[in-house]
Amino acid sequence: MTPATGEISRAHIFVAALGASNYTYACATPGEAQVDWLTALGQAFSYFGGVSEMVVPDNPRALIAHPDRYEPGLNRAALECARHYDTVMLPARPRKPQDKAKAEVAVQIVERWIMARLRHQQFFSLHALNQAIAELLEDLNQRPFKKLDGCRREWFERLDQPVLRPLPQHPYEVVTFKRCKVNIDYHIEVNGGFYSVPSALARQSVDVRLSAHTVEILHGNRRVASHLRLQRRGAYSTQSEHMPASHKAHREWTPQRLLDWGERIGPHARQIVEYQLTHKPHPEMGYRACLGLLSLARQYGNARLEAAASRAVQLRALNGRTVRNLLKQGLDQQPLPKPATPAAQPSSHENVRGADYYTQEELFDDDPTHPEPAAPTAAERHGPSAGRAVDAAGQPQLELR
Repeated sequence: MTPATGEISRAHIFVAALGASNYTYACATPGEAQVDWLTALGQAFSYFGGVSEMVVPDNPRALIAHPDRYEPGLNRAALECARHYDTVMLPARPRKPQDKAKAEVAVQIVERWIMARLRHQQFFSLHALNQAIAELLEDLNQRPFKKLDGCRREWFERLDQPVLRPLPQHPYEVVTFKRCKVNIDYHIEVNGGFYSVPSALARQSVDVRLSAHTVEILHGNRRVASHLRLQRRGAYSTQSEHMPASHKAHREWTPQRLLDWGERIGPHARQIVEYQLTHKPHPEMGYRACLGLLSLARQYGNARLEAAASRAVQLRALNGRTVRNLLKQGLDQQPLPKPATPAAQPSSHENVRGADYYTQEELFDDDPTHPEPAAPTAAERHGPSAGRAVDAAGQPQLELR
């Protein structure tokens, strides 16, 4: 039960029993998914202190890839778990409880001697429930047999324990497998995170081995990449060795390093580099143009590049294309044009008259043979482009030529 909301969650009970002694293990799991089965199996081996030669599970969908009455096929995770513990996993046939008779009896005993004693208690976590089960489990395994001498614990120490295989150095880390297609940007998407693979595998399909902490990427049964699992959706994990050469060049440069390089070339080269980095939505968008300037320095030399940058700054064209064209045409080796001098203003003099002096009234004043002309329209004075056009509705429209 969840304390905050009072919501009741159903727990599932995993039960395992050894063949000769009936020595029993039980624990509660949140479900019957693959991770629940394999985690509980590892805990059972730890409780027994060793690994049996064979494991006979039920026929759960979480472990079976190809259901078959005689040769059921285990999925990849179950096979890997069996390989890790150096054992054989042989699922029981569907609807054949006699294939796992020991486990069927152990389930009934756990229900009678453990679950029945806990049925009136409330547990607020799976951990608390498993602690209670563990205490009663010890009592169960030490309870004397009715028709035989001793108890499960004594028979285990005499019969099963001596022949168990040793535990591996580390418990099995439960993994899941997925099939993914590599995107054009040489990344795959796994549970909302993006992980890089060698760029040569773009657009190909790969297998992903996903554990709680790592993401391993396999191609043709060979591991080609390994990453720590990302905890934030939308995050990227990119390894430089997976990048193509062009992307590696971008990764090695930073804005400050590019500015320092431009400073060594000259003030105008630095000005162009700074412009490229600051006039983009993100500095990395200007990396390509700056690296293009770097290639021009290798081709033409620092002195010519600075001269071309100086001319580009004067032209107010602070981009790599202008600098490249200036170098290609050799204009960087010509002297810079002098700035144009402004036209001299006419001096003030009594004989210098403005346009207002020559008016129509003065030209035709008191001359009866020349009637006063009508005032010209704006279009007649300045041409058709100076007036305002009028549309069919009589509304003025601005025309630009």
